[in-house]
Amino acid sequence: MGLLRQGLLAAAAALSLIVIAPGKAGAAKLEAEIAYEQSQAAVGRMTGDHVFIDASGAPLALADLRGRPLVVSLVFTSCATVCPLTTDHLRDQVLAARKALGDDGFAVLTFGFDASGDRPAQLAAFSGTHRISGIPDWHVASADEETTAAFLEELGFTFAVSARGFDHVTQTTILDAGGRVYRQVYGDAFPLQVMVEPLKELVLGKSTRSVALPDLIDRINFLCTVYNPLTGAYRFDYGILFGIFFGAVSLILTGAVILRLWLERRRALRQAGTGSA
Repeated sequence: MGLLRQGLLAAAAALSLIVIAPGKAGAAKLEAEIAYEQSQAAVGRMTGDHVFIDASGAPLALADLRGRPLVVSLVFTSCATVCPLTTDHLRDQVLAARKALGDDGFAVLTFGFDASGDRPAQLAAFSGTHRISGIPDWHVASADEETTAAFLEELGFTFAVSARGFDHVTQTTILDAGGRVYRQVYGDAFPLQVMVEPLKELVLGKSTRSVALPDLIDRINFLCTVYNPLTGAYRFDYGILFGIFFGAVSLILTGAVILRLWLERRRALRQAGTGSA
């Protein structure tokens, strides 16, 4: 039940958003909705065969990371607020997910979207500071401006230059084994099941569903945990939980009625057959 309680915990602020004009909260909220819609519109979109440069200065082909799911975290290395928090949280979530799915179940890519500032040396320093450099199958890379723009467009990632560096969607994207956008995860402290459940679907197959109580609780957590782009947080939606419960009760009652009618009809046919004999 600890996992169920975890679903009640809202994630920390998920979007650092473009503000149209100072003091216009409504405008900021509108931008939050637009950024979220653009991000969600990318689900199902195919990524290209881009070639990046990793933290050692060597080429890294996105095509070489296919064949299994890829978790893509989008950061810029000069960020002093959201990006470090997101990376630290993602590290903990990746290690937890690999306990469930195996060390080779999926790979991770931290991509520096600041084409001019996220050079190999900066990427290496960022990787070391946040203790991801020694984690197997965790790649850190960036690219030139043209490649970066194309990749971010495919992922539905939104950002803008600001006095702080960049205002951007705090987004982690899960690609399937073929390189297609499968799920978006938001925030710098998202609930574990929000990332693990999609990875389970990709690694184990959608048809793999355990009926063990802990797995059922995990699944309910995932189905009932929803993201609100206006508040920038995940929350556990009890309305969905009640809908699932009453839907299940309705199906059971409907099944019971159908079974009762079938038994009564069968009994009536037997009596009619006995009477005619």
